[in-house]
Amino acid sequence: MGIVVIGAVFVDIKGYPLSAYIPGGRNAGRIEQVHGGVSRNVVEDIANVELRPTFVSLVDDTGMGQDVINKLENHKVNTRYILRVPDGMGTWLAIFDNDGDVHAAISKRPDTTPLTGLLKEKGDEIFADCDAIALELDLEKETVKQVLHYAKKYHKKVFAAISNMSIAMERRDFLQQIDCFVCNQQEAGLLFSDDYDHLSPEEMRKVLAANVHSANIPSMVITMGGQGAVYARANGGSGIVPAKKVDVLDTTGAGDAFFAGTVIGQTYGKTLAESCEIGSRLAASVICITENVCPRFRPLEFGLDIPVVD
Repeated sequence: MGIVVIGAVFVDIKGYPLSAYIPGGRNAGRIEQVHGGVSRNVVEDIANVELRPTFVSLVDDTGMGQDVINKLENHKVNTRYILRVPDGMGTWLAIFDNDGDVHAAISKRPDTTPLTGLLKEKGDEIFADCDAIALELDLEKETVKQVLHYAKKYHKKVFAAISNMSIAMERRDFLQQIDCFVCNQQEAGLLFSDDYDHLSPEEMRKVLAANVHSANIPSMVITMGGQGAVYARANGGSGIVPAKKVDVLDTTGAGDAFFAGTVIGQTYGKTLAESCEIGSRLAASVICITENVCPRFRPLEFGLDIPVVD
């Protein structure tokens, strides 16, 4: 089953100004509509490293929903556990400034309740032979509980990312059962009730090392945009991973690609530092293109001796 990724699908509607962006003013520009969502991006990133992940998710029972499935299948993603339901996909609307950063965004989340029934019916089939589990922590609470139950039952590593930290805050206790949690600097501030925006990577590393130890979170990574990322384990060990220097075109999906790279490394025998390096490379490859996902790589490019299955 490869790495099993569980989460929601979104349609991303992105607006780019043609000239200098004027906040509050009228801006001529171009608008693009692409498949998105944290988990959907992550599963395609993993597939683009020639691995064969499985996606557990929902799509609309429309042509757009079928388009999402078709694209994932073209990238060799196992789509057997994607349910077609009315209003199964969310929407993310974003306006970008001239630096390629999101200036404003609004998202509408889908109802992911049907995933609970799917896992109840086919959980053993999905998780028994998988390599690891990548989870969106802000899914329905019952869905997250089921995933953690199967992970414990079959001794699988669980990696978690989020798209809405305020929802994830309600499941803070789940973090103790997750092998590695990845979020950005602002989200980490919400998680630990502090403001980290002014911290340097070295300061952030020290704070994170203390926090994961006291909160008993097995390991955690915080992305810091152009400053790279920091990581720490509850049982000791922390470090800094510098960001790759690339020209920024569009930052959408960079965090998802970083998460995908970290999951790949941790699943297939790399250290946390080496895994973050893979994540950093995938994130850099996304930033310099308009796509939400990384281009194609081969496992050997990251020192992974995994046979590529056509």
